[in-house]
Amino acid sequence: MKTRSPRLAVRALIVADDQLLLVNAYPGGKSDLWCAPGGGVEAGSSLPANLAREVEEETGLQIEVGEPVLVNEFHDPKSGFHQVELFFRAEIVAGQIRQDWADPEGVVTERRFFSREEMATIRFKPDGLVRAVWGEGIFYDPLEEIVG
Repeated sequence: MKTRSPRLAVRALIVADDQLLLVNAYPGGKSDLWCAPGGGVEAGSSLPANLAREVEEETGLQIEVGEPVLVNEFHDPKSGFHQVELFFRAEIVAGQIRQDWADPEGVVTERRFFSREEMATIRFKPDGLVRAVWGEGIFYDPLEEIVG
């Protein structure tokens, strides 16, 4: 297996009325896994600018990016894929969640807010998400295998 550099991604922790915004992690109903909105970093653009672009593409929301709160990484030992994700707090500055919003890349088809209690009833990644959202400090979720 060929070794390759890890992919860098950014994700937004957007909380409104004490509920966290999540999106489907895989396209086409392939999985019931949820994750924070965001995506891959493009070279030449800052992490906050990349995050604002990804969130707008996936949700139609415009955000103000705050401080980083979580570093997460996962890998697929079969393919050699390895991703490092930086999670930032973010606030909505314009827009609203609309059912007719279409992600231009076609990945995100579901987006909704979950309460802390509802988080216990769904599958989401990374494992430290709830702690990062409703806790204090900066956290690190150690390397784990990718899940579908």
